[in-house]
Amino acid sequence: MKKLLFTAAVAVLGFTSVSAQEEAKTFGFAEGDLFIEGMVGFNSTNDKNTEDKTSNFNISPKVGYFMSEDLAIGGELSFQSIKSEIGGVDAADASGFGVGAFARYYFLDLGERFKTFTEFGVDYNSLNDKSGSEDVKLNSFNAGLDLGINYFVTEKIALSFGLKNVLSFSSSKFDTDGAEAVSEFNLGFGDVANPFGGTANFGILFKL
Repeated sequence: MKKLLFTAAVAVLGFTSVSAQEEAKTFGFAEGDLFIEGMVGFNSTNDKNTEDKTSNFNISPKVGYFMSEDLAIGGELSFQSIKSEIGGVDAADASGFGVGAFARYYFLDLGERFKTFTEFGVDYNSLNDKSGSEDVKLNSFNAGLDLGINYFVTEKIALSFGLKNVLSFSSSKFDTDGAEAVSEFNLGFGDVANPFGGTANFGILFKL
């Protein structure tokens, strides 16, 4: 009987210890935290009636520092590839590189592991198109407002989903003599599947 009571007591203590460890886990951020995040986006269209095709791939690694538990600032790099065909003929084969800065604000928790945020970023990009007889370079300045959400798989690792350029402004200019800048402003209204508009991006975040 004593052995049985002792075994039961050990089991209860073990369960209590595990429960306490689970309760001690925190999902989210604190002032002074650092994070590394990599986002990937891909968009493709194929119109078989006109033989028009486009594909756009981008990847953007970024590093952020939390000024408070809700506000982070940081920098990012971006790499982009664009290919298109019009009527089955190559129209664009471009690749580009960019640098930028951002400020991210976490404004709503959806449960313990879901953290939603809005992010404002500015960046400078250079895109080089090699589809013609001569390379054509396009330089652009961009500013945009994004929406996103993190889901914490563990205390240190989170999955990321974002809608880029829900609200955006860009100014682009070809690197040729006499070229004029072209400005564009977009307010992203989407459809039922994507009511906020913007370009969908997926990634992973590591909290340091």
